[in-house]
Formats: sequence, C-alpha cells, structure tokens
Amino acid sequence: MTTDIPSRANAEDTRSGAADVAPEQAEAIKAVEAEFSELMTQVRRIIHQHAERVSPGLNPGAYKIFTSIVRHGPVTSSDMVDRMAVDKGQLSRTIRELEGLGLIARTPAPSDRRVSLLEATPEGIRRLEAARSHHESLLYDTLRLWDVDRVRDLAELLHALTNGVTPEAR
Repeated sequence: MTTDIPSRANAEDTRSGAADVAPEQAEAIKAVEAEFSELMTQVRRIIHQHAERVSPGLNPGAYKIFTSIVRHGPVTSSDMVDRMAVDKGQLSRTIRELEGLGLIARTPAPSDRRVSLLEATPEGIRRLEAARSHHESLLYDTLRLWDVDRVRDLAELLHALTNGVTPEAR
C-alpha cells in the first residue's frame, strides 16, 4: 500500500491557503511579490541617499527612525520601539546618535517628567527637507508623472496591503 505524501511545496500551498487560489490569481500574486522585491531595492537606495544627505555616514536605520520621529513626534521611546519594531538598546543608541547630530531633542513629558518626548529639531527638519529636495529617485520621478488619483489609489492599496485589509471596491 502506498501513501501519497504531499510535496513540501504542496504542503506549504495548503497551509497558506494557496490551494484555494486560481492559477491566474496565483501568478498575479507572484508578479506582485517580484515587483515588491524590485521596489524594496529602489526604496533602500532612496533611503540610503537621503540618509547621506541628512548627515554623511548616517545609516539608513537611523534615518528611518529619524523620519518616523518627524512624522509622528513628539513620541516616547516606547512608542518608537512599538512603531519601528526595534530593540530598546538599539533605539537608545540611535536616539543618542540623532541627538548628537542635532537632528532630534528630548524634552520631559508634561504628564510624567520621568518620560522623555522625542521631537525633531528645527535644524533636523531643515536638513531633512534639504535631503528630500533632491528628487533624484526613480520612484519620485515616476510618480510625479502619474495622474494624482492613480497615486492616491496606489497609496490606498499599499495601506490596505500593509494592514492586511481588503481595499474598498470602486
């Protein structure tokens, strides 16, 4: 008597729910995955360029933390740990680096003076704006040529994908 043992690929397909997906849908999903891989390479390149413009030698991880503080600040360190999914020790070292560069400042939280709020300095914001003014990226150069509604649609779809929700039908 023989027993059918599913191949590893088939077992993974079953676990991920891929067995319920039509071949055309599976191919489309694979195409999206491949394009995301290419896009992530481009985004890493852009982040590296911007980090260098903000402060020569600034690593891309520190740049991402800095831009998150700019976008969401003032924030606490614990908020940043949750938001960025980073180690507390690494975040602490990065905050010291960003402070030393004059990009961010810590101030006591009004509700609890033991807690520090992280916020971009005016100099940090100026340097970030200057870094971003060099729109030498394929992403920016491409999206600026698109119809604004298509760009908004893309942002909405990416938001839905990032948050694991189904976008609203149009």
